[in-house]
Parts: sequence; structure tokens; C-alpha cells
Amino acid sequence: MKPLTDTDRDVPYREATVAPSAIAVPQHQLFESPNSRSIKVFDWSITASTNPISNAADCDALQAALGFPLPEMTFGSNLLTLEHRPSGWKYAFTTDVALKAVKNGELQEGDGGVKVGYADKWLESRTGPSSTVPMPKTVPTKPYDWTYTTTYTGHENSDATGECPVPLWTAADPDNPAHAIPMAELTRPDPILFYAEVPLFEDELHDNGSSSLLVRIRVMPTCLFILARFTLRVDNVLFRLHDTRIYHSFASQPPLIIRETNGWEAPYDRVKRQLPKRDDMTPLTDPNFVAKVLTGLPTEVSQKEGANTRWRGLGGKIEVAHLK
Repeated sequence: MKPLTDTDRDVPYREATVAPSAIAVPQHQLFESPNSRSIKVFDWSITASTNPISNAADCDALQAALGFPLPEMTFGSNLLTLEHRPSGWKYAFTTDVALKAVKNGELQEGDGGVKVGYADKWLESRTGPSSTVPMPKTVPTKPYDWTYTTTYTGHENSDATGECPVPLWTAADPDNPAHAIPMAELTRPDPILFYAEVPLFEDELHDNGSSSLLVRIRVMPTCLFILARFTLRVDNVLFRLHDTRIYHSFASQPPLIIRETNGWEAPYDRVKRQLPKRDDMTPLTDPNFVAKVLTGLPTEVSQKEGANTRWRGLGGKIEVAHLK
């Protein structure tokens, strides 16, 4: 999987570097095994585990637990975990919990249900009064959101005893600069102490588009930053994006966690009109191009009107939590 490049809203994601910087590099420890990488820095322990696609036995077990078919590429053993050692607070991104956030059952108002572009015409051609083609025999299947749309933001993770301090997430104070992710800090060319990309799942949606969830993290001398991005493309219908950004400054006292979530959506043709070259459709398969377009549209278009699916994930909010 090639590294994702920057967009207007994405801060640069560079591999670990020791380039000269005015920022002092703190003492830290790095650990590496064939399928995982970890760092201990200040009061934090962070681990990113990346593994091959789940085998048949693991997929069968997860599918049985979820109750619906899995994405074509399910990385069931992949995860990102953070632990703040003094407080015992743990936070994680895992595939199974992300998929539990996918709608299982009949889609209701706010679920953002999507039909492929030709579905209605296909059905009409076989059920209309002039149709001479008999309906094919079908086997009833349990309904679920076939696009695997999820607004998963990560979750508090318990230890072996089942205990984990859960901080109180509250709405950020818009007048408090400390309650906003400092983009200026994140765009500085500071050394990258730790970097990882953790794919959780990906699916081609029966050749009707693509759906994926990817988590990225980088740790700098002054802070840590996470971007978890769900990207959906349904050909000739819509594009959808849901981002979770988590930021923590190592200097904050008491330790402050900022979590920003945003959802965007737009009709397929609206994004298509932004192609640099009219006859080159390649950028439409690039999550970075799609993200740049969606986040560049007026808020009224991409975060309120969307693609008229009434998806509850549209819009954005910022929450903060203090660790004790």
C-alpha cells in the first residue's frame, strides 16, 4: 500500500526522520517485530500492528459474530493502541469494533443508505408491466449496509482485568485555543519519531466503487497525531468521507486529548466536475483527491446537503478530555 499524500486538510505524513530541527528530540524507545512497531515516549506507550488479510477461519469467526458478510479485504489482526501509563487510559483502533459500527439490519433514516446507480432501472426492467424477463430465483439474505459506512472514532480499551479509566469527553470551547488542533505545529518540519499506517478493511463493492478505513499515526517530539479516515466511492452515485483526528500535546497539564470528527458527502458528478483533465478519471479512485474536493466544497454543500442521503455522519464536532 503506497503512502498517502497530503491534501489541503491533511498535514504531511513523513517517514521517521532525523533531519536537523530546532526542536529537541526527547528520550524515547523504539521496538520492532515482524508485524508490529512500538514507541515509548514521555508517559505514552504506542503500538501499531499490521498483518496480512485475515485467513478463512478468522473471517468465518468474525462474520459469525457480526452477522453480515465481511469486506473483501479484512485485516482482522491489525490495530493501533495507545496507553497513557500514569492514568491507565487506553485507546484503540481495531477492525472488529470498526465493523460493529456498520449498520446491521434494515437501513433507517440517518443511516445514509445507498443504491448503485443502475439498481432502480435494473429492477424496473424486470418487474414492469412490459417485462418479459422472469425474476430470478433468489435466496433471502439478512440486510446490512453493503457500503460498510462507519463513523467509528476509536474506542477506550480495557486491560486484562476489564478496567480502563474512561475520561469525560466534553464539547470543545471554541474560544479556548488549547481546544483546537494546532495545524501550524503539525506542518512544521519537526523530526518524526514514529509513523505507521494501519489498514482495517477495504472492499470493491462488487465493482461498483470502493470502501476503506485506514488509520495513520505519527509521533513528533512535541505531540502525537492520529488520522482515521473512512472513504466511500459509489460509482455514478456519491462520494463520502469520515475523518477522526486525535491530537495530544506532551506539554499539556493535565494531559489533554483533542478529538475532531468530520463527515462529508457529495454527488458523484459534483466531484467529477473537479477533475484536472476531463477524460482522465484516475483521480476519482485517489482518496486524497476526493478528500481535497469534498473538504474544499462549501459546508452547506458537503456537510449539510451532502448527496441527499440524510446521513447522520455529516457535519463536524470537536471534543476534549483530560486524563487524570
